[in-house]
Amino acid sequence: MSFANRISQTLHDEHGATVALMERLEQMLARWRRGGPPDKAEAGVTRMLADLSTGVEAEVERHFAFEEDHIFTYLAAIGDADIGEHLASEHAAIRPIGMRVAALARGAAVNGFKPEEWAEFMRLGQELSDRMLAHVQKEEMALLPVLEENMDAETEAELYQQYVEHG
Repeated sequence: MSFANRISQTLHDEHGATVALMERLEQMLARWRRGGPPDKAEAGVTRMLADLSTGVEAEVERHFAFEEDHIFTYLAAIGDADIGEHLASEHAAIRPIGMRVAALARGAAVNGFKPEEWAEFMRLGQELSDRMLAHVQKEEMALLPVLEENMDAETEAELYQQYVEHG
């Protein structure tokens, strides 16, 4: 999908990266569901843990904060606060799960998983993936089209510049 609005396109591109990461997380969880935690020394595992620790944090900190601070306030200003309020409540539920998964991944990249950490990682990783995939779908279907249809060029340019510089 392609958007004329750079904000919509940027968020869409980040959503695509998040979906791909969540799919990889689900594959990791399925592969090692039985038999204990993966070996941190395995190249694919090392890469996945690194990608999770940085990718999830970027999504739940930078991306969510930008939407909450700029996009949802924009929606409220044009009289469409309900979408932003609903998505912000999902952010509030997803953020602590994502941060914990990222922390577990970062720790496991260095020290491997202890059995209790692996159990927590599996449980929270699946919950994160389920919630994040549903959330991204809502944003793709509800949020981005509203931005595409309503945001004027000046607002788009200002927000895009802000996201690129400070996001």
